[in-house]
Amino acid sequence: MDCNFFDYLPTSHMASSFFLLLFLSFSLVCSHAKHSVTWTYGISYGRIADNLPAPETVVTLLKAAKVNHIRIYDADHGVLTAFNGSGIEIIVGLPNGYLKEMSTGEDRSMNWVKENVQAFLPGTQIRGIAVGNEILGGSDKELWEVLLPSAKNIYGAVYRLGLKEIIQVSSPHSEAVFANSFPPSACIFKPDVVPFMKPLLHLFSQIGSPFYINAYPFLAYKNDPQHIDINYALFKDNPQVDAAYSALEKAGFNKMEVIISETGWASRGDPDEAGATVKNARTYNRHLRKRLTKKKGTPLRPKIPVRAYVFALFNENSKPGPTSERNFGLFKPDGSIAYDIGFTGLVPSSAPPPSFKDIAAQGWLR
Repeated sequence: MDCNFFDYLPTSHMASSFFLLLFLSFSLVCSHAKHSVTWTYGISYGRIADNLPAPETVVTLLKAAKVNHIRIYDADHGVLTAFNGSGIEIIVGLPNGYLKEMSTGEDRSMNWVKENVQAFLPGTQIRGIAVGNEILGGSDKELWEVLLPSAKNIYGAVYRLGLKEIIQVSSPHSEAVFANSFPPSACIFKPDVVPFMKPLLHLFSQIGSPFYINAYPFLAYKNDPQHIDINYALFKDNPQVDAAYSALEKAGFNKMEVIISETGWASRGDPDEAGATVKNARTYNRHLRKRLTKKKGTPLRPKIPVRAYVFALFNENSKPGPTSERNFGLFKPDGSIAYDIGFTGLVPSSAPPPSFKDIAAQGWLR
């Protein structure tokens, strides 16, 4: 499955390969400069709910919280219109259900990018397209097959529309792509994932895109509370970042940046969902926010500040699955905070602040 950069563009453009090669070299330099680290904290804005505020209110809420980077899971026109002129940078999502269509031809990808990205620029600051979500390692093997051609076609459209200096193209992965993640230095990609992952990484390395990982210590603890220390899960710097760096290095992509595309902690769960409490959610998210604002790296990449999108802005009451899936929100639908991690809501909240004992014990006064 070896491929080169010219595979990522429509074949009709291969006649200009020499000029594209020069352009690529220039673009990689510009890409790394444009996407230099000026932020570390973003929030995922999921909307599988029937009680959420209007997108215009969400803009006001995010500005009050001083959050300038968000990720959404589609390219909803009402949301993108509401964020026009806000200055908030957005990663839009190409949902999994579109991948087969996007993989079949460049014209479909071109139309999608024109209608859902280009049409809202420059007023709405779209800065990335997430092609699918948690495809590799998942149960639908047909989607494994179409992820790479979909990403190629989406990038081809971005390139041809002259948007590649503005829009990054990538694809978030779950921890299911790893054969093991502990210790982080031993992490590798699963053997069945490698034939699909390596060509995808080759594409992303050529176009200067990061590796996105959805990393949840909460899920690790929930699935094995007998062997994982709750304090390790709540306070330890997220080991999945260095696990991802180790896997990338072993796969031959040691220069690729890792960004956490989702992380969070549920504030409520079913009886068998260990650790899903308001206290733990508050502890994890407050510690995470404190760490990210320091703009520090990891043991394996100490000079690359960790960047993350926290999941999620609101609880999503229409999500299927266990109770925890609906209770990751930092804010309530009325704009008040769900619990105190230092944000200011739009209205006063009844959420109790952390006790002095909790603050002292968790090191927030340091």
